Amino acid sequence: MITITYTALFIFITIVWILLRVIFAVKNKAVDIKNELKLLTVYICIVVIARFVYFPMGLENGHIKPLIFDVSRILPIWFNLVPIVHLFDVYDGWIINILGNIAMFIPVGICWPFCFKKLDNIGKVIIAGAGFTLFIEISQLVFYDRCSDVDDLILNTTGVVIGATIYFAVKKIKQKNSIN
Repeated sequence: MITITYTALFIFITIVWILLRVIFAVKNKAVDIKNELKLLTVYICIVVIARFVYFPMGLENGHIKPLIFDVSRILPIWFNLVPIVHLFDVYDGWIINILGNIAMFIPVGICWPFCFKKLDNIGKVIIAGAGFTLFIEISQLVFYDRCSDVDDLILNTTGVVIGATIYFAVKKIKQKNSIN
């Protein structure tokens, strides 16, 4: 059994992020500070999303409860592939679950096209965002106390769609105003 604290995951993500940024800087033989500051929004999205998708919402003695990996408890895998069947189950916090899953990914839809030039239309952003949320859902399969759910994939992608729509609408308005 391996216990993973949010602090440990935060440090791991941060180290990987720094190493990747150093590798890109060495490869490009330069550091573009403006670009690095823009990319910090991606890093923040990753760190915040990791907190809410991998760790239980409740606190234990004022701390985020750890994520537990126990190879003996991986099976049976806990997942839901039937869309919407459990989405509106009335339980304490179901509305927060729906709104939170959407809201958590709105920044992804905004900052990814802002940071990555190849994500130059809403379709590409949606595909990238859906791929990111699919990765998250698949990665949760190995943790017995987490559930992978197609509803989360739908809600998270909806958040990306909303964010991308905001980003491209603002971009279009700015372009239109700069022409006039």
